[in-house]
Amino acid sequence: MTLPVPPDHPAQSVHQSPLGQQTDYPEQYAPDILFGIPRQSGRAQLRTPLSPAVAQGTDYWHVFELSWLSPLRMRQVAMARLTFDAASPALIESKSLKLYFNSLNFEIFADQAALIQTVTQDLGRISGAPVHCELFSLDAMPVGQWTGLLLDQQIPAESLSSAGRDSLRYAAHTGESGNVNATIEETLITHLFRSNCPVTGQPDWASLRIRYHGRAWDHAALLGYLCGFERHCAFHEQCVEDIFNTLWQMLQPVDLMVQAAFTRRGGLDINPVRASRPDWLPPPVRLSRQ
Repeated sequence: MTLPVPPDHPAQSVHQSPLGQQTDYPEQYAPDILFGIPRQSGRAQLRTPLSPAVAQGTDYWHVFELSWLSPLRMRQVAMARLTFDAASPALIESKSLKLYFNSLNFEIFADQAALIQTVTQDLGRISGAPVHCELFSLDAMPVGQWTGLLLDQQIPAESLSSAGRDSLRYAAHTGESGNVNATIEETLITHLFRSNCPVTGQPDWASLRIRYHGRAWDHAALLGYLCGFERHCAFHEQCVEDIFNTLWQMLQPVDLMVQAAFTRRGGLDINPVRASRPDWLPPPVRLSRQ
């Protein structure tokens, strides 16, 4: 599976981005500061065969530091939810997005519709696909809560630093029947996930929710595998796609959904979700730790 790179944004190394570099914060509209990273560069590193569903899903971003000026030069503030299609050719590097939104702070917009039009055009140009932007007043973005079985009290058989994909395994039995081949559907949650920025090495924390239909999985082994990402360096979207592809290959569910809610950094949080079937894609949610 090969996705095209946006024609006006050739492939670049992430080390050419503003991430991890001393940067002047723009005080004028600066759309050219946006930096796209081809999604294919991360997918090319995943174990093959690559599941086509790694590109089926959405990346939701919450923007908490959004400000601009009205025609009367009165300061306006809001929060925003951005929706990126996982099938878009490029993801947007987060620091460049933070700098881009900072560049809007002294820009005059006739109304919110004009602001949304500018943002969606700029982000769509870099990502290579349409982007949706929804604005919220400061008290209007609700805080939600996931439902499912919390894994965080499980005790993995291996140390978290050494647990890998090979530690994944099925449960010893399924329910009272004891039929190891019986299929179930369950939703599993952990708040212990940690990975690291591939450029700065700074830790990124997240809650993960996994829904699957198939032969029952060993919960402790799954938690060990997920916590084994604590020294893994990758972007948020790449981590979710890596987990999805690994679970799809190693545990072979009939259906699968992997969702992550990363905590805020630089006024932004990122929430990627991938699913093997479109009707398993959940609606966006903001968790309390975000």
